[in-house]
Amino acid sequence: MASAILITTSKLLAEQVSEEIEAFLTKLSRADIIRKSLDSYGYTFLADNMAEAVEAANAIASEHLEIITRNPYEVMTGIRNAGAIFLGAYSSEPLGDYYAGPNHILPTNRTARFFSPLSVDDFVKKTSLISYSEQALRDAHEDIELFAKSEGLTAHANSIAVRFE
Repeated sequence: MASAILITTSKLLAEQVSEEIEAFLTKLSRADIIRKSLDSYGYTFLADNMAEAVEAANAIASEHLEIITRNPYEVMTGIRNAGAIFLGAYSSEPLGDYYAGPNHILPTNRTARFFSPLSVDDFVKKTSLISYSEQALRDAHEDIELFAKSEGLTAHANSIAVRFE
């Protein structure tokens, strides 16, 4: 079920990559699996410009994203959704898998839109602490009650209102 998606602004590059894929398939040990994956989940997206390419990359929210452009660091600043980003022609995905050292437990299937790679933070229990003075709550209570009532949570609204009756 692996996917490979090329996003490019160059029609020539898209055609060349397609030809290279066909050539490599004759040499690779898992060619049948790769062919099935490419047929089912492979895609080339020809973008009109780099902004559209970045927008497509964010929508795809891939597990691994290689940015191979003249200035990958500039393009990187527009990426919001990717599990791991590989910058430049010498930073391919296997580098991250086997050698460079980042975590390899990454969000898959577009979940990079709302999840991050596994990190030490996933093993740290956190608690929120909230403390308002009487005056601070007095200044905000009507807004809080309005929010609660708009959600239909009248008991929430009442738990604030009773403090000022």
